[in-house]
Amino acid sequence: MTSRRATITTTATIVLVLGGLVTWLWRGDVADLDMAKVTGSDPVIEEEASPETFPTIVIARPVGWEAGEAPVAPKGFKVTRFAEGLVHPRTMLTLPNGDVVVALTNAPPGDKPSGITGRVMMWLMDRAGALVPSPDKIVLLRDADGDGKAESRYVLKDGLNSPSGLGYRDGRLLVADNDMLLSFPYQLGATSITAKPYKLMDLPAGGYHWMRNLAVSPDGKSVFVAVGSASNIGENGMAEEKGRAAIWEYDFTSRKPRQYAGGMRNPNGLDFNPATGELWATVNERDMLGSDLVPDYLTNVPIGAQYGWPWAYWKDKMDIRVQEPVPEYFTEYTRRPEYALGPHVAALGLTFTREGHRMGAAFGRGAFIARHGSWNRRPLSGYDVIFVPFDENGNPSGPPQQVLSGFLTGKGTTHGRPTWVAWDKTGALLVSDDTAGIIWRVEAPGAKPAPAPKVVKVAPIPPRRELKGDGTIKFGKDFIEQ
Repeated sequence: MTSRRATITTTATIVLVLGGLVTWLWRGDVADLDMAKVTGSDPVIEEEASPETFPTIVIARPVGWEAGEAPVAPKGFKVTRFAEGLVHPRTMLTLPNGDVVVALTNAPPGDKPSGITGRVMMWLMDRAGALVPSPDKIVLLRDADGDGKAESRYVLKDGLNSPSGLGYRDGRLLVADNDMLLSFPYQLGATSITAKPYKLMDLPAGGYHWMRNLAVSPDGKSVFVAVGSASNIGENGMAEEKGRAAIWEYDFTSRKPRQYAGGMRNPNGLDFNPATGELWATVNERDMLGSDLVPDYLTNVPIGAQYGWPWAYWKDKMDIRVQEPVPEYFTEYTRRPEYALGPHVAALGLTFTREGHRMGAAFGRGAFIARHGSWNRRPLSGYDVIFVPFDENGNPSGPPQQVLSGFLTGKGTTHGRPTWVAWDKTGALLVSDDTAGIIWRVEAPGAKPAPAPKVVKVAPIPPRRELKGDGTIKFGKDFIEQ
């Protein structure tokens, strides 16, 4: 064999091997379980986790929506464009006068995941349309005539630092940048903010999960802020996670913050159930345990709750990859989430049904959730808006129901990615679509405004003050303590 032929043969072999390796890596882990089995109040949680050296990779590249195209809603519902031409709209807040404030935002520069996995992730996020430079501003959208379309648009405030959390209280607009919680004097109806803000509290900056979403308590006495982790499973050491993977509470009377709950890898949407007054949150769970693990979740959040991250998930399933020592008696006081939303769906926006909504009896009592969509599951998951029904006692009940679908094209691309949910002043549901730059509006034409939800009187779950085993883990949901 000549040296030239040998070189060609060697090169061809290397190309075939590398091609096979790339094909194997790209194929990744294929889900064994149907999504119906890994969602709901009693999901299947595989006992044998399979840690991945390289993440499963399945990217749906955003291609936008053509004129006249829209997501698919249930029969009888109407979907229109409340606003479009926005640059990466994420969170929304409807003010008492009906104006809608939208954060045009993305991750701050720097603080990106490191190593080979981090670089792969950044490439994937770029393909998914998630690395657009942050506009760092909030805009005000106004539908003065109530026809379901915002005819006026104003830049309310720019020069922010990856803003996401939005709230309103007593003549002040609350904005959570990625590194601090701010309070701006704001008169309803104003179309710009020129006054300097007060800084209420510092927040851990950037770091892998940068959104800092918030919810003002129903009594207006405090505000809750979600802060995600700086890593997947604490691989950079837990010193880097100080103040993260938690929900914080800022008290307006004492002017002091405290950590309210912890062990939540990436809490996002926050809202209070108007029937019970409880705080609920959507949480994104860990990656690289395959396509069936671990489900993102929806849960109520009592004070002092610990949800296990990074050492455990779904109360007592230990993650053997975590190098940090496990705290003593850890699974004795970790809490099981209430409702699985499916693995890797990237659950973000959350809003409960409330008085005046016009989504009809089919969506009478429960929570709407935007599932932004996966990048590391085969097949893809999320890319939709779902409704989680609640029973008369204020608990999730039954499988999730589709509200908006059709974001995925079926050709390996996606029109957009649903991000946040809110109510407009007419009672229609608003859905932000960040990669498409659109705010969608969903309603059931002819539906009467819903009455106020029936208030359920429940005693708050007391903070854990002693280590007690949970019998339901060993003996099932019907276990009763004597």
